[in-house]
Amino acid sequence: MQIKSRVHNNTLYVLLCGELDEHTASYTKMTLDELFIKPNFQKIVIDLSELEFMDSTGIGVLIGRYKKMKDKHIPIYISNPSSHIEKIFKMTGLYEIMPKIV
Repeated sequence: MQIKSRVHNNTLYVLLCGELDEHTASYTKMTLDELFIKPNFQKIVIDLSELEFMDSTGIGVLIGRYKKMKDKHIPIYISNPSSHIEKIFKMTGLYEIMPKIV
């Protein structure tokens, strides 16, 4: 798992690359939590264009980050999911809490 980020126009953009599963969950949680602590943004866009695989552990990681940011009133949006990940988000209702943006 590789995580890239940048802040532009009060938005934190995060690119997840690789696989988000039980093997990468701890690293992903820790890295995202470190990025989310910085108060220099008002919303988060998580780009999944380079995420090759995600399982239920990955869903848990994203839901956990959503809950932390919800308490701070900072919305999280999802962009560029693969068809596999799109299916997971639709089936689990994750788009209800982390909307997809183009």
